[in-house]
Amino acid sequence: MSMKTNHQLPLPELLKAEYPLPDGIRREKELRDREIRDIFTGKSNKFVVLVGPCSADSEDPVCEYVSRLKTVSDKVSEKLMIIPRVYTNKPRTTGDGYKGMLHQPQPDKAPDLLAGIIAIRKLHLRVMKETGLSAADEMLYPENRSYLDDVLSYEAIGARSVENQQHRLTASGMDIPVGMKNPTSGDLEVMLNSVTAAQHPHHFIYRGFDVETSGNPLAHTILRGGVDKYGQNIPNYHYEDLIRLSRLYSARSLKNPAVIVDVNHSNSGKQYKEQIRIVSEVMHSRNYNPELKTLVKGVMIESYLYEGRQDICDNLIPGKSITDACLGWEDTERLIMKIAEMC
Repeated sequence: MSMKTNHQLPLPELLKAEYPLPDGIRREKELRDREIRDIFTGKSNKFVVLVGPCSADSEDPVCEYVSRLKTVSDKVSEKLMIIPRVYTNKPRTTGDGYKGMLHQPQPDKAPDLLAGIIAIRKLHLRVMKETGLSAADEMLYPENRSYLDDVLSYEAIGARSVENQQHRLTASGMDIPVGMKNPTSGDLEVMLNSVTAAQHPHHFIYRGFDVETSGNPLAHTILRGGVDKYGQNIPNYHYEDLIRLSRLYSARSLKNPAVIVDVNHSNSGKQYKEQIRIVSEVMHSRNYNPELKTLVKGVMIESYLYEGRQDICDNLIPGKSITDACLGWEDTERLIMKIAEMC
């Protein structure tokens, strides 16, 4: 056989009952969700900083990282909304490499998705219990978000998924902001088509059910750069790129126009230290033009306890990325404080 069944996975409601979200934490999340919604609808002028590891690969270092983030968040809470990146699903361009905690709850062990769905729920719950910060994750598999839909405050749809119909339709049923990245080609129209689809109501099959959605008015764009036909990086965070996106938004009847600028990936050419400079340029563009100050709602930064990256080995350094290279904590703290000063 070309396909082998390893485990029958539990229904989301059963997993949630086994690992429930406590009522007190639920109320805190409701307040955060309302505050985040107000930013994307324009009721609040706070600036969003989505920040954290490229991949959340281990529970203890991720929780230590978010604990540090909480301390900084408290200092800048009047100006910034800090949303931790706790990305537990990782797309891989060629299919090779570490695919996140969902696949491998222990990076140096064989894949185990049954253990993985338990591990990622426990991780998100622990982050919330220890810090009060609800997090962001990537919707790599639309059917799997039901295991986490009560704990997430933000979801992103990646460059390789943004054209997929099931991702777009599932996003239309979310009640939190969902960011649609531009595809790896850099095509902004494809990204905006995805936002349009997510903002509209739909009728489709989801997890074996006939479902109907009302549309998600908080669906928005994420600029992450692209690559040309020769594989060269094409950044799209510059002033003229932001103005072009603003004009494209104006040509469409979309609710709550907004963009988050991903300052790594093809925008930095995966030169992780460039994130610091790129954030400054985005903030200058935003402050120079009132139109962009309204449109640009935040930035996305890849950061962990230790800078750089490492290969999976017997002596992994906890808190150092095993996927894309990240900023270290000291640079991250300084950068967040600088963003707050520039807001």
